[in-house]
Amino acid sequence: MADIKHFHVDAALDVIVELFWRNGFAATGVQDIVSATGLNRSSLYNAFGNKQATYVAALRRYIDIWSVPVLRHVSDSGRGVPAIIDFFDGLIQLRSDGAFAGWGCMITNAHAGVENGDPEVRALLNQHHQHLRAAIRSALTTARADGQLPSGINADAATDLLIAQVYAINLRSRPDSDAQALHRGVDSALASIGYRKSQ
Repeated sequence: MADIKHFHVDAALDVIVELFWRNGFAATGVQDIVSATGLNRSSLYNAFGNKQATYVAALRRYIDIWSVPVLRHVSDSGRGVPAIIDFFDGLIQLRSDGAFAGWGCMITNAHAGVENGDPEVRALLNQHHQHLRAAIRSALTTARADGQLPSGINADAATDLLIAQVYAINLRSRPDSDAQALHRGVDSALASIGYRKSQ
């Protein structure tokens, strides 16, 4: 086995994440990865495996770096709806402005792409969805207990509605990142579950 210690695996993987995130699985070839990372094919295969295995590693790192900390804050902050609003504000800003604008979300892109046919990819997507659902539901439960939402609100239905809004933002922002329109959609979703900004 070739020595792969001459490069930083996580740094290379971060480059690969951005490549797959921006271009998608189908449009990214092994030569694209080689060119972007500066690795030779032998080092690439020794570190990550074939293209499919490399994609799985990149998707897992995307979830760990970009998703897990944000969702942990939503569920653990104890702030209820304000934490959800902060989450959506950050999501829209990331999708609409800066270096990653117009890239959409690697998770949502994977749901719609050919890579979704791989069992490992589907398992990661399902795991992420459940994590997203748990975080949003936890914040809504806190919000209901704190009087930010009507006491009779169905937390499961409200969670599903807000998750649909997350995916809609991720899809809509890829071709057209109209931040104001995305914010209006979030405001409407929150209003429909009984949240009022004056609260």
